[in-house]
Amino acid sequence: MAIENRTARETGGQGRSGGMRGPGGRFAGGEKPKDFKGTVKKLASYIGRFKIPVLIVLIFAVGSTIFNVIGPKILSKATTELFSGLMAKISGTGAINFEKIGRILLTVLVIYAVSALCGFIQHWIMSGVTQKIAYRMRKEISEKIGRMPMKYFESKTVGEVLSRITNDVDTLGHGMNQSITQLITSITTIVGVLYMMLSISLLMTLIALIILPVSAALVMTLVKISQKHFKAQQKQLGEINGQVEEVYSGHNVIKAFNREAASLDEFKVTNNKLFGSAWKSQFISGMMMPAMTFVGNLGYVSVAISGSILAARGTITVGDIQAFIGYIRNFTNPITQLAQVSNMMQSMAAAAERVFEFLSEEEEIPDNESAVSADNIKGDIEFRHVRFGYDPDVTVINDWSCHIKQGQTVAIVGPTGAGKTTIVKLLMRFYDVSEGEILVDGYNIKDYRRGDLRRSFGMVLQDTWLFKGTIMENLRYGKLDATDEEVYAAARAAHADQFIRTLPGGYDMELNEDATNVSQGQRQLLTIARAFIVNSPVLILDEATSSVDTRTEHLIQDAMKRLMNGRTCFVIAHRLSTIKEADLILVMSEGDIVEQGTHKELLKNNGFYAGIYNSQFEDAAS
Repeated sequence: MAIENRTARETGGQGRSGGMRGPGGRFAGGEKPKDFKGTVKKLASYIGRFKIPVLIVLIFAVGSTIFNVIGPKILSKATTELFSGLMAKISGTGAINFEKIGRILLTVLVIYAVSALCGFIQHWIMSGVTQKIAYRMRKEISEKIGRMPMKYFESKTVGEVLSRITNDVDTLGHGMNQSITQLITSITTIVGVLYMMLSISLLMTLIALIILPVSAALVMTLVKISQKHFKAQQKQLGEINGQVEEVYSGHNVIKAFNREAASLDEFKVTNNKLFGSAWKSQFISGMMMPAMTFVGNLGYVSVAISGSILAARGTITVGDIQAFIGYIRNFTNPITQLAQVSNMMQSMAAAAERVFEFLSEEEEIPDNESAVSADNIKGDIEFRHVRFGYDPDVTVINDWSCHIKQGQTVAIVGPTGAGKTTIVKLLMRFYDVSEGEILVDGYNIKDYRRGDLRRSFGMVLQDTWLFKGTIMENLRYGKLDATDEEVYAAARAAHADQFIRTLPGGYDMELNEDATNVSQGQRQLLTIARAFIVNSPVLILDEATSSVDTRTEHLIQDAMKRLMNGRTCFVIAHRLSTIKEADLILVMSEGDIVEQGTHKELLKNNGFYAGIYNSQFEDAAS
């Protein structure tokens, strides 16, 4: 975590802060896609399945906007009628016609009600469309994950994969829901309002339009000035978040080395820098709204003056002035919305591009249609001239052959990077061999379905994995129909039953997401018990007792002997004292088997294995 935090600080990461804050953040450009047009075309194919709903959405969006635009024009008639009646009453030539004003106001109320109804319908339909598209994408991503080769997940972080199915799909759904309807309503509003303004007065319209470039120039100037301070703020925010997380996660070490004062000094320096950049960015961006309001008010004053002159001449009515001022307000809002929609669509396309990129990733080779049944696998395994490399240009395992008979216990030993775990990955078909073949009961493992083949293997890995749920559910993971008695028997065999019953809730205790409410050694015992329940014909044990104490290790090894009886077992071990009784020991170095035989035979040969064993014995003695 400390390394990740330092990296985030060095690169100006956002930490937990999210995007830019303050008014200026709205104008900051979002992440842009590499191929906007291509991504939009692919996205259009998803939307194409909902042509009729989308068409209905467009119709109602346009309808909602039209009714909203004509409202002020009709409302202006009520103002004109009120003014005319008032002037007539003052001059003694007439009175205010409240009945006519009431009919006009009722008409306006109906128009706005219809506009609101159209808006509700279009958002209701569009929300359904976007959520169905998001549902389909999540489903396709989930299915894709099951078809992806292991090399993809070993080359990507968990966060990268999860981001596709959560953040990217959410961004895509939200962007489509907002941008499509807002784009239509904004354009329709601009066209409609401009038409209504021109219908009232050409002169007033020209005066109002002059305000736009002035406002735009002012905004762009302030954004340009504040942008550098926002970037500095984000950088300092990433640094201070990294420092806080690092100090919090490593507070024991900091206290042990008396580094509290130094950590506090470092925090103060970064905090002061953050204060300076944050104050400048917030102050400058905060000036944007008052400045725009000032320019807007100048526009209103200009329109009011010119409108008064025209009204005095009888060119327009008082109600027209009121309607025009309302239209000015409605004219600037959709222009701002279009800028926001542009950023939103860029982010939406970038998210969609990542989703489509994942969906187009290379998949595993499909299973053989005429697959061999794996129901009665005995465990006779043979490697014939196997050659493999994670990178085609770098060979990890060279020409390697070996025959393991049913029921034999095979130990694989060797230094780090020798290829021990790679053998297991090939056997489980997490990867396919580059050359040669692996046979199980005389059949190439490619002739089996992957799922059927893997059900024939029980695994206990050095890296324990338990999911959020009860201990009972975790133990049943490999065999969902296991009875309670089978679970208890497996736990007793793995020497896990005793500690399980001392936990709050016993077998019904809920493990948290990382199973951190039990110790590492206890997690190891649970995974061993889980393998006992599966009762597969082939067992793979990769440093299965690395996290338990010596006494428990001996007890588990005794239990494993009973479990391993009659089964083919692959044991990867670093402590050679644990595999003395293996039927066959394969000694690997740089991808090749350099020696093979029993423990006594290999010691007698006084070769590579003997050297490793004697060095461990000397280390233990010292």
